[in-house]
Amino acid sequence: MTATGPDPITTEVIGSALFAITEEMSGALMRTAYSPNIRERGDCSTGLFDAQGRVLAQSQRLPLHMGSLLGSVRAAHERFPAETLRPGDMFVANDPYHGGGSHLPDVNVVAPIFSGGRLIGYAASTAHHSDVGGTVAGSESADCREVFQEGLRLPPVKLVDAGRVVEDVIAIVSLNSRVPGDRGGDLRAQIAANRVGQERLAELDRRYGPDLLQDCVDALLQATERRIRARYAEIGPGSHEHDEYLDPLPDGTPLRIHVRLEVRDGRLSFDFTGSGRQLPYARNIPYHALAATVFCVVKTLLDPAIATNDGFYRSVEIVAPEGTIVHPVEPAPVGARALSCGVLADAIAGVLSLAAPDRMVAGSGPHQLVVFAGLDERTDDYFVNYETIAGALGATAVHDGLDAVRVYASGAANLPVEALERAFPLRVERYELRDGSGGDGQRRGGRGIRRDYRILSDTAQISLTGERHVEPARGVHGGEDGAPGHFVLNPGEETETELPRIARDVLLHAGDVLRVETPGGAGYGEAPR
Repeated sequence: MTATGPDPITTEVIGSALFAITEEMSGALMRTAYSPNIRERGDCSTGLFDAQGRVLAQSQRLPLHMGSLLGSVRAAHERFPAETLRPGDMFVANDPYHGGGSHLPDVNVVAPIFSGGRLIGYAASTAHHSDVGGTVAGSESADCREVFQEGLRLPPVKLVDAGRVVEDVIAIVSLNSRVPGDRGGDLRAQIAANRVGQERLAELDRRYGPDLLQDCVDALLQATERRIRARYAEIGPGSHEHDEYLDPLPDGTPLRIHVRLEVRDGRLSFDFTGSGRQLPYARNIPYHALAATVFCVVKTLLDPAIATNDGFYRSVEIVAPEGTIVHPVEPAPVGARALSCGVLADAIAGVLSLAAPDRMVAGSGPHQLVVFAGLDERTDDYFVNYETIAGALGATAVHDGLDAVRVYASGAANLPVEALERAFPLRVERYELRDGSGGDGQRRGGRGIRRDYRILSDTAQISLTGERHVEPARGVHGGEDGAPGHFVLNPGEETETELPRIARDVLLHAGDVLRVETPGGAGYGEAPR
């Protein structure tokens, strides 16, 4: 300790240790998971929280998962007060309305952490399970009309009781999945990851002592808050507004996301009043996903290196009326919220660009979703291949947009070809950058991806969800728009067909080819003549 508080070097060491713990947790989760979506694509995140539920650190995986991690810890804490917890307990939840989740495939496991008989925090893991039941294989389709169609809903329930796994819960989750073996394996991987977090945080507590550790945590959060508020002070006070649009409904109804930003007193306030009403389709954005996207875009544009902890999060105010696209109420479906969050991120980036023109960025192309399912004749087992394929970032005043990347709060890798072909009856015959898809300009928008899949199963079905097929990423200051996305069946053949951007249970046959073309980012400034 110094005369003014904890030694800053010790505080920084502890902050780095907290982040390292979350990274070790993610490593344990990915290396022990069963499904390719978690093991290969890394569609998972881990975090540490203190006993008050404040975020201490999050692994650098998927920013969108922060909403699920934060929401599930709070939901578990409310349902199971601290005095009822025992060492070795863990809880599982996924429901966006009663479990703190942001859509049902993201299953959250929360573990209280004890040291010396005291509750000192929580370890939490989120993993996207490739199928948790529902009407559509993969448990995610924008075509679902209510959350009940999207799969098994779990409020916080006990998954591990004082160190003993509650096998009945794993049996229930597994039985509701089309690939039950993966569900049990992935849940046990999350349990293993959380145990790493429990052990490592308890070690820190024993090493530094509870008083010094708590003082350093408080100092760390305060330092993060001071740092981000200093960035806000670089922006002139004022109010700014911006609109973005999701692809319209089939009848042409526009779907507006409106945001008003106020910069005042070292604080940012985002008000989404004026956004469209919630949809009867699974393109709604639950509040926890909204918050995670806001945090991610602010971090990306204003201070990419800032720590992702409660000191940062409490510096941002979010207003979102219930019953809107960005804050739906039960039983609105939310499965495809990640694609909508790509457009939401453009709205947030757009309004921030008005407040800080030197950080301006053009519109981006979000990832696209395709789910393959059916019987794998090689094994006589049912398979579900859930994939999201990267889009591209818009250009800035000083850089071309990045090609073939997840935009803002999205994450996870494209599934490697070798892993895909080994696990599923599919063959990738084309995988390339989509030349010409980035909007032209003084700075070019990023290029999307073209990926062709040949179907090797006679019983395969696909479900598709796309965004920015109608409303492209918009250029700024004279830059051109990005190219829209496409789903094409049997390209170059007499039977070539453009498939709708939202479809489910489309029956394919062995030999058919599905082409996925993800949308490009938009350009910045007029192109040189």
